[in-house]
Amino acid sequence: MVPIKKSPARSTRASAQPQLHPGSLVSVRELTPQRTRAILQLADKLEAEETLKRARRLLKRRVALLFYESSTRTRTSFELAAKSMSADTTLVSALSSSIEKGESLKDTGITLRALGAECIILRSPYSGAPYLLAQSTGLPVLNAGDGMHEHPSQALLDLRTMLRFLGIKSAKLNEKSLKGVTVTICGDIFHSRVARSNALLLPKLGARVVLCGPTPLLPDLATTLGPGVSIERNFDSSLKQSQIVMMLRIQAERLAGLSLDLDEYRSNYQANGERIAAHAPKALVMHPGPIIRGMEITSEVADGPQSAIAEQVSHGLAIRRALLLQALSPQPISGKRA
Repeated sequence: MVPIKKSPARSTRASAQPQLHPGSLVSVRELTPQRTRAILQLADKLEAEETLKRARRLLKRRVALLFYESSTRTRTSFELAAKSMSADTTLVSALSSSIEKGESLKDTGITLRALGAECIILRSPYSGAPYLLAQSTGLPVLNAGDGMHEHPSQALLDLRTMLRFLGIKSAKLNEKSLKGVTVTICGDIFHSRVARSNALLLPKLGARVVLCGPTPLLPDLATTLGPGVSIERNFDSSLKQSQIVMMLRIQAERLAGLSLDLDEYRSNYQANGERIAAHAPKALVMHPGPIIRGMEITSEVADGPQSAIAEQVSHGLAIRRALLLQALSPQPISGKRA
């Protein structure tokens, strides 16, 4: 009998997954309190910096914005953030590139790298796409939203908005900074990468997150996001507990097959003036946009004194400056990665 030769065992090093570039941010799970604090402090520093000094930070560095989905706030703020530090930007959309012809994400990324891109900002309808891109290119990749999965920079700008409201300094941020703070997120939780990202980040800093909405838009399994997250079906009850209320858009394009009465939804879950005045007269009201006025929120509330919706957009510019500088710095300024 001829002896069967055993194949040599693969080394741990050979079989291990390649490390992502340290300047990448593809998931909120990477954000320890230390790294979050570093990002927020850098955002503060850049915002306060003299304009001409800031403009030299990324002079002639090359940033590619790869957007498979339409976007206004995220794309524009990333682009303006890059240009405020004198980086060169290129927008690549699905309708104006070889993506439309069926080119894979990997090949598109390799092409952008070959053309000199030093950082890629990706928005994709597919969960996990930023990780794949970062892995295949070796470039720093910033997740600008992947499917119904995550939106890390949105969670960071939302956090910065909350901290300003609560009077908490970025330099003091730690695991207990938001202890005693309840944040209600109300609306289409099931389809929302914003809700998921906030529910993953805020409890790391001590906050309690209450997810609110009807069963079709908020499955009971949502509590599996982790400790510090709970479900409340009664919006009025959740408002009474909350210092911060975040409303989410009802994504009409995703409602096919769901049993949802929109008139009933407005009655039970709309943030209107009467409801906010009765149950959360001092709470901060937030919304990641785009807003559907008259559906999840009324103009009275969206434009009212408790609203921080415009501030969120402004904080987005500051946060994305910091992320870009970390991504393109020879030695990215960050805390320990998870």
